[in-house]
Amino acid sequence: QVQLVESGGGSVQAGGSLRLSCAASGYTGSNYCMGWFRQAPGKEREGLAAIYTISGSTYYADTILGRFTISLDNAKNTLYLQMNSLTPEDTAMYYCAAGPPAWYGGSWQPQNVRYWGQGTQVTVSS
Repeated sequence: QVQLVESGGGSVQAGGSLRLSCAASGYTGSNYCMGWFRQAPGKEREGLAAIYTISGSTYYADTILGRFTISLDNAKNTLYLQMNSLTPEDTAMYYCAAGPPAWYGGSWQPQNVRYWGQGTQVTVSS
């Protein structure tokens, strides 16, 4: 059983940065796909970035490529998402997620996620 608890959301002005954290447990010893989704009001949940826990391979959606960086600190059992150059379009609820390796065709679909965190709100003002 994987448990995920996000933190680090908040409000920031356009052009600013935030770092999201996800305290994870129960994933060691297995090759999980762990990463981040977001969902803005009225929009579908979107996979942003993922990392495979054994290989360390990282994957990014085109919408955030070059601005966001995912990392996993196994010593601290914590997943991070460093977000730079934020714009109002990045405003959403951000979710930590874990599941079997499932980054295909440049995306990670919500139906392939087995575990979700509770979410943390990110608001970017212009």
